Amino acid sequence: MEEILSVKNLNMGFNTEKGFRQALFDVSFSVIKGQMHALVGESGCGKSMSAMSILNLLPKTAEIKSGDVVFKNKSLLALKEKEMREIRGAKIALIPQDPMTSLNPLYTIGNQLIEVIELHQNLKGNYAKEKAIEALKKVQIPSAEERFYQYPHEFSGGMKQRAIIAMALACNAELIIADEPTTALDVTIQAQIMNLLSDIKKDLGTSILLITHDLALVSQYADEVSVMYSGRIVENAPTKEFFENTNHPYSLGLIKSLPEGKNKKLSVIKGHPPSIMDDISGCRFHNRCKFCIPNVCDTKTPEYKKIASHHSSACFLN
Repeated sequence: MEEILSVKNLNMGFNTEKGFRQALFDVSFSVIKGQMHALVGESGCGKSMSAMSILNLLPKTAEIKSGDVVFKNKSLLALKEKEMREIRGAKIALIPQDPMTSLNPLYTIGNQLIEVIELHQNLKGNYAKEKAIEALKKVQIPSAEERFYQYPHEFSGGMKQRAIIAMALACNAELIIADEPTTALDVTIQAQIMNLLSDIKKDLGTSILLITHDLALVSQYADEVSVMYSGRIVENAPTKEFFENTNHPYSLGLIKSLPEGKNKKLSVIKGHPPSIMDDISGCRFHNRCKFCIPNVCDTKTPEYKKIASHHSSACFLN
């Protein structure tokens, strides 16, 4: 299987008043061409920072210490900003968390689509307009010709998200990074957006990196899953294998926290995820793990290793 994106041993952090604080620790995962890869974990675990590292959209205080991000056999970290701008939007598109703030309220949806198309597709005038309307139709926006002239405030949350996805399709993006694409939407619209992304993957062969905390979405839509905790990948496996043979205690905790029945009490992972400012020795999950081995888990960092042909985990219990 061909890898379209490979993140290799990425170490990234922030320069603060108290010195450098690491946020990502040897993060490694790959997105297979034509598949949906889910990056899963609690808020603040480093999922979005991983996405911003891929796109080289990190804040000024951030610094990548080591590692690489390879897209179609090309190192993105080695590119100059001008070269990176040619890839962003055109080859790799981002669907941000909040569609409400991702569109300029002063310009029509059509104008914003045309701007992206002219920038990345070298089309002008009616050709760009036709391409924009075609993209709106692809994401199932009704009356696309009329909607083309409307402003973002005239679109619902779900429609705004569709318009952003249309921008990715208009530029023929080969990889879509969907950062919590259903967070601000109700359950019915969530399903519509996820079905749309799934159809894009199947019909156009577009690869998708889905960043989410929702394991229910992962089980239904993703081909492969990487679980992240406090800046580290702790488990990686094909989705079916992951749910049938969950290995890492943190992954088990996430799965057990899913609601199972009307009257069944929810399971929780006790404690709180560590802050970037916390100094933690050993496994970063050890202080919340009920399987913690004293003088091992709290002093040594577990090696990330294969436990099956396509299943890896970082735990001393392996």
